[in-house]
Amino acid sequence: MTQLDAPSTYTVPAPSDKAGVRLDKMLADAIPNLSRTRVKALIMEGRVVDGGGAAMLDPAFKVKASQSFTITVPAPALAAPQPQAIPLNVVYEDDDVIVIDKPAGMVVHPSPGHPDGALVNALLAHCAGSLSGIGGVSRPGIVHRLDKDTSGLIVAAKNDAAHHSLSRQFAAHSLERAYKALVWGVPNPRQGEVEGAIGRNPANRKKMAVVKKGGKPALTRYKTLKTYGAFASLVECRLASGRTHQIRVHMASLGHPVIGDPLYGANAQRRVKSVPEEAKRALLAFKRQALHAFLIGFDHPKTTQNIRLNSNLAKDIIELQKILD
Repeated sequence: MTQLDAPSTYTVPAPSDKAGVRLDKMLADAIPNLSRTRVKALIMEGRVVDGGGAAMLDPAFKVKASQSFTITVPAPALAAPQPQAIPLNVVYEDDDVIVIDKPAGMVVHPSPGHPDGALVNALLAHCAGSLSGIGGVSRPGIVHRLDKDTSGLIVAAKNDAAHHSLSRQFAAHSLERAYKALVWGVPNPRQGEVEGAIGRNPANRKKMAVVKKGGKPALTRYKTLKTYGAFASLVECRLASGRTHQIRVHMASLGHPVIGDPLYGANAQRRVKSVPEEAKRALLAFKRQALHAFLIGFDHPKTTQNIRLNSNLAKDIIELQKILD
């Protein structure tokens, strides 16, 4: 079993009207999302302490009005992923590494919302157990990631030595990654850099944002490859860092979000007002970010030879391009 998220911690002062009430009942009443049975189990596991840090191990303890208690609820545990015979588009493979052209819609790691059907499940089956234990229980072999609805190339390690080598390259930003994206509007200038620390959006914790405090440094280099009137462009983006949703956040910060992006591509209806009808329908119907990892390059962990691989744009992006043309 492996923990996916940080544990939750609640501090609960005992109100005056709860003096003399059992500890498990008082805590369950104060924390609606925890049942009394769950609270009782947490107490007996030593996960409840009083204001002085002493463990409270008796669920029947009668609380006093002056007391305060802290309860720590561990994050939900996810079972180790199981091999699943899911077809993979393998573009390169040897005894040390494997490179997959991932389709949009496939998650990389299992998660509470996607416990199976992930790239990890498919790799465990394809590699016949060689990934076991490499890089952690829930992420065997995985060095970097792609969002669920981003298509394209992703490399995985097949042994510990390869994993360490690729991880070092990733940390040093020498692992080359390039993406193509269809974005709204035409960037000005047509080529440039976006630099801005990325962190959680304070107004919406499900989103990332360019933030002034608390974020991690991020740099994206972009260039415009093609324009479709004034309403859309094909851009190439290269990462000098690897942050969550980096391209999506940085292009949105320029005012040119990725087409179809459900998190950062707001106001699509307004953007298509002057677009020809067929293109308008296609743009509004495109329900995933039009973002594809088309290039990956790295030094082979064993031979040190530079491996550089390309992938054609995903079919749905190509079809959208044809309509825009």
